[in-house]
Amino acid sequence: MTDRKAELAANLAKVEERIAAACAAAGREREEVTLIVVTKTYPASDVRILAELGVRNVAENRDQDAAPKAAECADLPLTWHFVGQLQTNKVRSVASYADLVQSVDRPKLVTALSAAAVKAERELGCLIQVALDAEEGGRGDRGGVAPDGIEELAGLVAEAPGLRFDGLMTVAPLTGPYAGRQQAAFQRLVEFSTLLRAAHPAANMVSAGMSADLEEAVAAGATHVRVGSAVLGVRPQLR
Repeated sequence: MTDRKAELAANLAKVEERIAAACAAAGREREEVTLIVVTKTYPASDVRILAELGVRNVAENRDQDAAPKAAECADLPLTWHFVGQLQTNKVRSVASYADLVQSVDRPKLVTALSAAAVKAERELGCLIQVALDAEEGGRGDRGGVAPDGIEELAGLVAEAPGLRFDGLMTVAPLTGPYAGRQQAAFQRLVEFSTLLRAAHPAANMVSAGMSADLEEAVAAGATHVRVGSAVLGVRPQLR
């Protein structure tokens, strides 16, 4: 085993222990929570090692990094998640490799993703990114639609050709009433998810929590956690 593989295996084991302990504390089955490893800034060689170690879900937040990495790893049995703020001029590229886009937050993006998915003859899973720091009708500092816009956007995604509405995503807000209250923020997201499933019963994915707050996300009821640095190490600074 290479040094890097041993390092990643040890880190994965620690994260797995944390998820398992959080599930036990919440009275949940471990199988209820899916780990997504966020591989941004790390090379395709790390993605290969992760796949060898059993990881099946990986995420990226910048198309210029993700597209070549996904192409290089196209032979691996991976589900690719796009989790970054997405500009419409990157949509065609993202739709060519992403299996799920977790950062849908405006109607214009739904339209662009739908056109790109149809052209690529692919079905693209979509999560609506909810900004718990946004004013009514606005967007969050880190992307995302205000809570009052969820229902309309969900309807647009559900009706759009080539798209599949899978659920909701959030990033713990740094400002506003939920700042520093990660578990409360994630519980609010789960409440929105429960309400939405009356109209969209299959949209049961709740993506919340990262390396620092995955326990709070599991306690709140998240189905997916997005973990980067706890698995891959502290990222080098982007230049």
